[in-house]
Amino acid sequence: MSMHQPQHSQPSVTSATYVDGYRIELVFTDGNRGIVDLETLLWGEVFSPLNDTPAFRAFHVDCELGTIVWPNGADVAPDTLYRMLG
Repeated sequence: MSMHQPQHSQPSVTSATYVDGYRIELVFTDGNRGIVDLETLLWGEVFSPLNDTPAFRAFHVDCELGTIVWPNGADVAPDTLYRMLG
């Protein structure tokens, strides 16, 4: 789990939609949108359970953090997601 403070100077996630596999389409506060593939991040104690597709698909947008989060406490910093836009 990343422990971070929301970066107001950095765009945050406003919308997230499951695409397929480990790919999510994201929309950011600055209007940028794109698809990120998170498969390479799914390792370690918090993220490895998300290799299970139903668990991965259980994400939602946390407006306070400005990013996507999962019920097990995993989240990815919005600036990391922004850099991953394809």
